Amino acid sequence: MLRRVLEDFEIKEHLKRGYQLVKGPQILKLELWEKSGHLDNYRENMYFTEVDKKKYGLKPMNCLAHMLIYKSRLRSYKDLPLRYFELGTVNRHEKSGVLHGLFRVREFTQDDAHILCTPDQLHQEILNIIEFVKDVMDIFGFDFGIELSTRPAKSIGDDIDWERAINALRSALDSYGFSYDTNEGEGAFYGPKIDFKLKDCLKRSWQCATIQCDFVLPERFDLTYIGDDGEKHRPVMLHRVILGSLERFLGVLIEHYAGAFPVWLSPVQAKILTISEMQNDYAKTVYNKLIENEIRTEIDMRNESLGLKIREAQIQKIPYMLIIGNREMEDRGVSPRLRTGENMGFLKIENLVEKIKNRCKKEINEGSLINNREDR
Repeated sequence: MLRRVLEDFEIKEHLKRGYQLVKGPQILKLELWEKSGHLDNYRENMYFTEVDKKKYGLKPMNCLAHMLIYKSRLRSYKDLPLRYFELGTVNRHEKSGVLHGLFRVREFTQDDAHILCTPDQLHQEILNIIEFVKDVMDIFGFDFGIELSTRPAKSIGDDIDWERAINALRSALDSYGFSYDTNEGEGAFYGPKIDFKLKDCLKRSWQCATIQCDFVLPERFDLTYIGDDGEKHRPVMLHRVILGSLERFLGVLIEHYAGAFPVWLSPVQAKILTISEMQNDYAKTVYNKLIENEIRTEIDMRNESLGLKIREAQIQKIPYMLIIGNREMEDRGVSPRLRTGENMGFLKIENLVEKIKNRCKKEINEGSLINNREDR
């Protein structure tokens, strides 16, 4: 459920920024990986298979399919920029010694996007991505550092394209006013990149968001658009993720919040606790009402003491514990208790629903300003 909430959030945030949702296949023909340079520069991290005596590569990245979508028809400068977004599952052959819980796995899902734009649009598109990263990190309450990584020894493309790409990323960072470190030779094999290293509650650094500027693959795949002069021109491609690997980001989130997630993100937002079996039928009515209002709810009608039920719910860090006794049943409401131990007093169901929904909106709009403060 935590992952699904995160995915729904991602889709909504991308759609409102003009991204198109796309979906590429898991395997592509070997000649495509050869054409892209992955076969020569990334082979040791890939898995391969054979279908009908033809060789295929299991995708370690989503960019090839997105370029094929772009090439599916003729494009005009009026169509650009095109922003393709995919929650794309990829497979990379990591050595067993570096695998580590959710933080380093062989199959993971990226919030991956590829932006095809004109050279004149490049600066603004990079700025838009930087702003997107900042907005999302503010919502989750993360500070971050920035690194600019340049051409590695093992790479494709000519010096002119690499210089153009590095200058585009550096110019955007300078325009935004961010300070950053430079990692010489640590870029992707097809282009330089900006890495955003978020810092968790233990001050550990995790690479999540990245922006890669690529003049090389559009050339290799002959991507073109018709300019206002009626001639064919070459677009620039930006590879980017915001959270990066969802698995890694979830691992960081769980530790960062120590399980006490903001209400909008909590897998269970409310738990109904009955005092005795006399309230069971009414508790089911409350449960159904909350579920109808899209509040993620559980119900505890066990024949156990209320104190035990509250302790267990607090250990699980449920944001709202909804206590129901005879008085609540008679007055058609609940008595909510926050995971901090505060009691909110008696509330009608409709008032509780309104409070929970308003809090979720505030958490997303104000982010880290209220993530650690209970709103009553």
